[in-house]
Amino acid sequence: MSVPGTPPSKGRDSAHFSCSVRLRLSSDFQKVFANKNNLVGRVMVMWVRKSAPGAGLRLGVVASKRTFRRAVDRNRAKRLLREAFRLNRGRISADADLVIIARRQILKAKCADAEREFMWLIKKAGFALSVPSEPETDGSDRRE
Repeated sequence: MSVPGTPPSKGRDSAHFSCSVRLRLSSDFQKVFANKNNLVGRVMVMWVRKSAPGAGLRLGVVASKRTFRRAVDRNRAKRLLREAFRLNRGRISADADLVIIARRQILKAKCADAEREFMWLIKKAGFALSVPSEPETDGSDRRE
């Protein structure tokens, strides 16, 4: 149901993980791996390749059968990594291709842990936007 006066899909597009932001072709993955720029975390390994200006930000997610024997584990790992990207896509400054490889420890991690590590790796890569901190409030402006 949409609110009158607003486009029906405007709010959803910014949070949706569409095909245009996914790395899908094997050649795209190979280009990122050929760049040899990776960052290692506890629950993921992130490979980064700076792309042409205006190309946009794209993501590829890998959860190997060797690391995760059960399909349910592979799917959970990929879901956590995609969600971490989706929630923080607006906080990434660069036009880049990212490939995230899930590590075994992600099965023990919560969504917040994966998101925190994702942003730590993005900052380490130098792709994080510098966001001014919000002013703290003491709660006195609440209406009762």
